[in-house]
Amino acid sequence: MIFMIVFLLACTVSAIYYKDSMLWYGPNESASAHGSSIDYIFNITLFFTGIVFFITQILLFYFAYKYRARRGSKAEYISHNNRLEVIWTAIPAVVMTFLVVGGLDAWNDVMADVEEGEDYIEIEATGYQFAWHLRYPGPDGKLGARDYKMISATNPLGQVWSDEKNLDDFHPSEIVLPVGKKVRVRITSRDVLHNFYLPHFRVKMDAVPGMPTYFVFTPTTTTEEYRAKLGALNDRGEPQYPEWHAPLDPEDPEGPTKFEDFNFELACAELCGKGHYAMRRAVRIVSEAEYKNWLSEQQSYYDSTIKGTEDDPFAAETAEEEAELTDASSIQEEAPEGDGSAE
Repeated sequence: MIFMIVFLLACTVSAIYYKDSMLWYGPNESASAHGSSIDYIFNITLFFTGIVFFITQILLFYFAYKYRARRGSKAEYISHNNRLEVIWTAIPAVVMTFLVVGGLDAWNDVMADVEEGEDYIEIEATGYQFAWHLRYPGPDGKLGARDYKMISATNPLGQVWSDEKNLDDFHPSEIVLPVGKKVRVRITSRDVLHNFYLPHFRVKMDAVPGMPTYFVFTPTTTTEEYRAKLGALNDRGEPQYPEWHAPLDPEDPEGPTKFEDFNFELACAELCGKGHYAMRRAVRIVSEAEYKNWLSEQQSYYDSTIKGTEDDPFAAETAEEEAELTDASSIQEEAPEGDGSAE
């Protein structure tokens, strides 16, 4: 009985102590439009399962104590108790009905795909051991076709270069998205099961080889706004969340704090091998202007790697255009000064 009391107190105290870090309360609120509905379902589930947890643990320890082996005591045989069986069947059934219906309603809302004509951004994430390969559409706003048979050292996604929609697609090293804009993520895998996990946005979807999946979400908080929230001060001017004000490097107390270095992250939530821990990518949520400026700095994968090579289906056309430009330039240079022939 002493162990039961210590155990339940430890559970309660540790849950309160770690609620802002391990349990994701406090500053770790959702940064996406749909996240609040997921958090609500989690809170309701935690409330009811918490009650059941305490009741069952108390009964478990109490019965183990009450019916412990004692000299001279005799066990009583009870075949069944209709009243008890109805109670412990009916109450969980009613509670589970509300939880399942509520969860299904949240699921249908969260998993709704984009509608025709809706304004959104579509990107692609391909998992492999042990990283994520990202692809964005170029100015045409469309991702090009893929064929796994075309995967090679220079074509890691198997893009079909004869599809002109591929020519402006680019492969960034991080996810950058504008705040307030709906995003549809195509998710796939090149080898084993992975899981596309954006914890701060409550996004979690398996990446399955041969079976593309997707997730739609809308970021509602920029990276800078989230950093400001983590570094907030209370009315007395003290850190509201002291753990985020600790130095990023304990050996450099004058360096940046944890909240100053904070970034949203993309991780893999499927145990996919010994390098599983390395599947992290930075995620930046920025303003629309910053996003457009970032887009303007990106170079298409075709232009940087494929153009003019043996994999380029348009290599002959490109060479012909370059030859024409070279000839035109030579004629202009050879034309005598003042002669209109160059024109």
